[in-house]
Amino acid sequence: MMGMPTAPLLSEAEIEARLGDLPGWIRVGQAIEKTFTFADFRRALSFVNAVADPADAQNHHPDVTIHWNKVTLQLWTHASGGLTERDFRLAASIDALTEGTDAEA
Repeated sequence: MMGMPTAPLLSEAEIEARLGDLPGWIRVGQAIEKTFTFADFRRALSFVNAVADPADAQNHHPDVTIHWNKVTLQLWTHASGGLTERDFRLAASIDALTEGTDAEA
């Protein structure tokens, strides 16, 4: 069985620059994460289901934590052992899902 494909790790400067383009995303160890707040549990679950589309399309999946109306998504490239361009591309796609909604970051 072949291992997961790896992507090159980003430098600290590259990570900081990309975080500047993604409001609400923060660095947590070797990952980035963002908590989204919704009106209720059902809307939080709908958001998680919507995240599945870009995650599957990019073959890159976040770690998900749900607390009633709050959804925390954590991204890092497990196969590479840290942050890569894939994480920031998926974060931008996830942010696009909340544009024009009542979600709060």
